[in-house]
Amino acid sequence: MFTIASSLLLACVALVALLVVRPLRRALLSAPLLSVYRKILPQMSNTEREALEAGTVWWEGELFRGNPDWKKLHAYPQPTLTPVEQSFLDNEVDEACRLVDDWKVSQTTYDMSPEAWQYIKDKGFLGMIIPKKYGGLEFSAYAHSQVVQKLSTRSSVLGVSVMVPNSLGPAELLLHYGTDAQKNYYLPRLAKGIEIPAFALTSPWAGSDAASIPDAGIVCKGQWQGREVLGMRVTWDKRYITLAPLCTILGLAFRLYDPDGLLGDQKDIGITCALVPHDHPGVDIGRRHLPLNGVFTTGPTRGKDVFMPLEFIIGGPAMAGRGWRMLMECLAAGRSISLPSSNTGMAKLTARAVGAYARVRSQFKMSVGKFEGVEEALTRIGAYTYLMDATRSMTAGAIDLGEKPSVASAIAKYHVTELARKVVNDGMDVIGGKGICLGPSNFLGRAYQQVPVGITVEGANILTRSLILFGQGAIRCHPYVLKEMQAANNPDAAQALHDFDAALFGHIGFTIRNGVSALWHGLTGARFVSVPSSVAPEAKRYYQQVTRFSASFAFISDVSMLVLGGSLKRREKMSARLGDILAQMYLMSAALKRYQDVGQQADAPLLHWNLQNSRYLAQEAFKGVIGNYPSKLVGMFLNFVIFPLGRPYAVQSDELGHQVAKLVISPSATRDRFTADCHLPKTANEPVGALELAFAATIAAEPIDAKVREAEKRGLFDGNPDANVRDIAHVAFKQGVVSAEEYAVLKRRDELRDIVVRVDDFPFDFDVATANKRNVEPSKAVIPERIAA
Repeated sequence: MFTIASSLLLACVALVALLVVRPLRRALLSAPLLSVYRKILPQMSNTEREALEAGTVWWEGELFRGNPDWKKLHAYPQPTLTPVEQSFLDNEVDEACRLVDDWKVSQTTYDMSPEAWQYIKDKGFLGMIIPKKYGGLEFSAYAHSQVVQKLSTRSSVLGVSVMVPNSLGPAELLLHYGTDAQKNYYLPRLAKGIEIPAFALTSPWAGSDAASIPDAGIVCKGQWQGREVLGMRVTWDKRYITLAPLCTILGLAFRLYDPDGLLGDQKDIGITCALVPHDHPGVDIGRRHLPLNGVFTTGPTRGKDVFMPLEFIIGGPAMAGRGWRMLMECLAAGRSISLPSSNTGMAKLTARAVGAYARVRSQFKMSVGKFEGVEEALTRIGAYTYLMDATRSMTAGAIDLGEKPSVASAIAKYHVTELARKVVNDGMDVIGGKGICLGPSNFLGRAYQQVPVGITVEGANILTRSLILFGQGAIRCHPYVLKEMQAANNPDAAQALHDFDAALFGHIGFTIRNGVSALWHGLTGARFVSVPSSVAPEAKRYYQQVTRFSASFAFISDVSMLVLGGSLKRREKMSARLGDILAQMYLMSAALKRYQDVGQQADAPLLHWNLQNSRYLAQEAFKGVIGNYPSKLVGMFLNFVIFPLGRPYAVQSDELGHQVAKLVISPSATRDRFTADCHLPKTANEPVGALELAFAATIAAEPIDAKVREAEKRGLFDGNPDANVRDIAHVAFKQGVVSAEEYAVLKRRDELRDIVVRVDDFPFDFDVATANKRNVEPSKAVIPERIAA
C-alpha cells in the first residue's frame, strides 16, 4: 500500500516538476512539440504574413479572450463632431446634396454637374483626411464617416465621388508612406481638388486574391525629362477602378522585378505602389463601366511597357516591394469608414422614407404600416438601421483612437452591407409598385439596384465571411496563436523554443479556463457574470450572455484548431460559422455601446430586438459548427460543454417587433436618432421632401379622419355617391362633420398623399426620338467628357 502511494506521489511530483520547471519542460515537452508544430504548420507566403500582421487588434481581441472587459468598452469615448465638423455637415454637405439630382445624374448626364464637382472641390470634400498644413480639412474619422453617410442618403454618385479620394488611395498612402517631396507636391493639390485621384489594384486575373496581381514592372534604365535615369517599365491591366476615367493622378499597384540586379541582389522585389500622372505617355484611361446604373465613374486602366522613374514609387525607391503591407494597413482604416458609412446612409434613408410612406399610404382604410405583415418588414428595417449605425459609429471611433482594426473593419464592412441589402429589400416590399417604377419620384429604386456593389467591392462578402472573419481573426485576435506561429518561424533556435514554450503553455491554460467557464455559464445561464455597475438594468443580461458566448467561442475555436489543424482553413463553411459567432458578438457589443452612450430608454425596443436576434443567430452558428464536426464524439463533447442544458435562445416576440415597427412609423425622438443626418429636402417637388411633408400632414389629419370614420359608421354619408376614399373629406365638410380648418388639414394631407403615391410615366419611346432628332449618339448623349481638373 505504501509502495503504491509512494509511486503515485513520485509520479505527481515528476509531473509537477515537468510542468513547472521550465528548462525541463522545454527540453522534454516543448522542443518535441515545436518540431511537430513546424511540420504541420501551413506554409505562409510573405503577402499572407504581411496581411496577417497588418493593422491592430481592438475590441475583437477582447471577444476572443473569453471574458471581455466591459469597462474597457465603456471607456472608449463616444465619437463626436467638433463645432467646425458639425457646421460642415449641416451646411456644406446639405448644399452639396442640393446640387445633385440623382435621377438626372443616373439617367441623363451619367455624372454630377460641373457645378457640383466644382463645389466639392472648392469646399475641400476631397481632402477631408488631409492635414490642415497641406490645405486639407483634417477631419476626424468619425466626421469623415458622417459626411459620407449623409451624402449617400442623396446620391450614390455623390457619396462615392467623395468617399474614394478619402479612403484607400493616393492621399492615404502618401500621408503614411510618401516622401516629403511627394507630400508637399501632391497633398495640397489633392486637398483642393486640383488633382483627382484613383487607385488601381484589381485586375481581371486577381480580384479577391489581390496579392496575385500579374501586373509587373521591370527595373531598367530609360529616358525621363531628357536624361537617362533608373526606372521601371510597367505593364498593367486593371478594372473596376473608381474615378479612373476622370482621374488626374493614378495610384498603381504592381509586382516589381529586378532581373539585372540594378537595385541589389533581390530579383523579385515584391508588390510596389506608384503614383502616375494621367497624361504620362502610355497611360490608358477614359473608358467606363456601368455598375448596375450606379454612374459613379469607374472603369479600366491599362498600360504596356510604360517607363516611369523610380521617384514615382510612393515613398521613393526605399519603399519598393513594400506595397502590400502599405495597402493592408491602409485598407483596415478605409474599410472601417467607406462602405459602412455609405450603406448606413442608404439604410437610414430607407427607414425614414419607407416609414413615412407606410404611415401615409392607406389600404382598407388603414395605414399599411399597421398591417402585421408589413410590420415584420418595418421591424427589420428599424432594428437593422439602429444596429448598422451603432456598428459604423463604434468602428469609425476606433480609427480616431489610433487603431487600424483589420478584423473589426472586415466585420463592419461585411455585416453593414449585408444588413443594408435586407433593409432595402424590405423597403421595396413595403412600397410595392412605387418602388419598381423608376423615375424622378422613386426614392428607393436606384438604391435597390446598387446594393450588390457594396456587397462586392473592398473584399467580396462571400470570401470575407468564409476566409477572413475567422481565418484572419483566429490568428490575429487570439492571444497565443500568432505568438506560436512567430516562434515556429524564428530562426534563432533558443529564442524560438523559449517563446514557443511560453505561448504553448499559456495557450493550454487559456483553453482549459475557457472550457470550464463555458460549462459553468451554460449551467448557470451566465447569471453570475460580473458586469459594470453603470450598465442599465434592462441591458445587464445581455452583457452576461455575450460573455458566455465569448468563453464558448474561445473554447470551440481552440478545440477546432487542435482537432482540425490546417484543414480548418479549407473547411470554409465551418470557418464561416465561427466567423459568424465572432461577428455577432461584435455587433452586440456595438449595440450595447450605443445604448450605454446615448442613454435613452425609449430606444430599448431597438436594443432588445437586435440583441435577441444576434444571440439567436450566434447560437445557431454554434449549432452549425457542432452539428457538422467531422468527429461526432468531439461534437458531442462540445455540445455538452457549450449547451449543457440545451439551446436557451429563441426568436424575438411579435410584441417586441410591434414596438420596433411603431417607432419606424411614428414621430419621436427615437425615430429622429436612428435616422439622424439624412438629407431632407423641404419642398414637395422632391420625393423625400414630399414624404416628410405628407408624413407630418398625415399625423395631423388622423384625429380628424377618426371623426369622419365615426360619422360614416353612423350612416351619415349613406347614399352619397361622392363619399368615396378620395372625396369623403369634401362630403364630411359639406355636411358639417368637420370644420373649415379641419377640412383644410385633410385637403392638404390628400394633396401630399397623392404626390407621394404617384409613380412616373414617360412617352412610349422614352424620348429616344427626341434625342435622335438632335442627331446625338446615345453614348455621347449620356457620357460626359472628362471633367477638367
